[in-house]
Amino acid sequence: MIPVSAPRFTLAEGPVWDGDRLLWVDIPEGRVLVGHLDGDVLVVDDEHRFDGHVGTAALAADGAMLVAETRSLTRVDPDGGRRSTGPIVEVGPDDRFNDGICDRAGRLLIGTLSLTGDHRDQRLLQIDKGTTTVLDDDLGLANGMAFSPDDSLLYSVDSVPGTVWVREYDHATGATGARRLLLDLSDTTPDGMTVDASGDLWIAIWGGAEVRRYSPEGSLVERLPVPAPHVSSVAFVGPGLDQLVVTTARSELSPAQLDAYPLSGSLFLTRTGATGLATHPWSGDLPTTRTPGAAP
Repeated sequence: MIPVSAPRFTLAEGPVWDGDRLLWVDIPEGRVLVGHLDGDVLVVDDEHRFDGHVGTAALAADGAMLVAETRSLTRVDPDGGRRSTGPIVEVGPDDRFNDGICDRAGRLLIGTLSLTGDHRDQRLLQIDKGTTTVLDDDLGLANGMAFSPDDSLLYSVDSVPGTVWVREYDHATGATGARRLLLDLSDTTPDGMTVDASGDLWIAIWGGAEVRRYSPEGSLVERLPVPAPHVSSVAFVGPGLDQLVVTTARSELSPAQLDAYPLSGSLFLTRTGATGLATHPWSGDLPTTRTPGAAP
């Protein structure tokens, strides 16, 4: 596993590969970055800055970008113009958007986390134009998501207490089945996640300095060590989707830990022998929102 980014990010997250570009965020710094791979080097081509946090970002087929700011969603047009929803009422006033993914129809699935450490009632939301559906409202820290290779299943992480859920998912209608437990990882903190073409789950382990690979049935297949304790997310990249990019963080590390792990905050690249899945693009439709206090 080699570092491919020169900058050291505070909290790099949300890597998305769209065929020839990599999109990722630096959450507390309010940065969305776009780059490409030049051999074993990740070249930053563009950067977008926002006030506050950015939880995740997604790309549309028309080149527009969707950015989840602290509590609002912003469309960034190819010419740089921006339009925002304003605060989404389903996100609590002390919470923020976190990790997200788009389904085959271009809907946004996105979770929330508490800015006050209140790990009780965080949400997993499905946002489609004028409709926001609450899929879960009892999470500790909604985090990484991924679809099975045939798109019939949605996997989702609740980092606190360390649970991976799975449920049926209908991309035509957005309907979901009842969630059921796939993995109990309460001994650690699962974070971002992706699924490969064989159906295996690749899960970043925050605080564990590793990426874990699990079978669709929930058996541990492989553990990849990472030279940084706080591993935040993963994605398959490259023309053949046969390389795994791993994002990490410098946040919440002591000076002694930073001395011991000087590459913390880098993006890393490795070949695992697995092949990933193409990312579903965002629909490009900025959702409409309700004013806080308005009737649903």
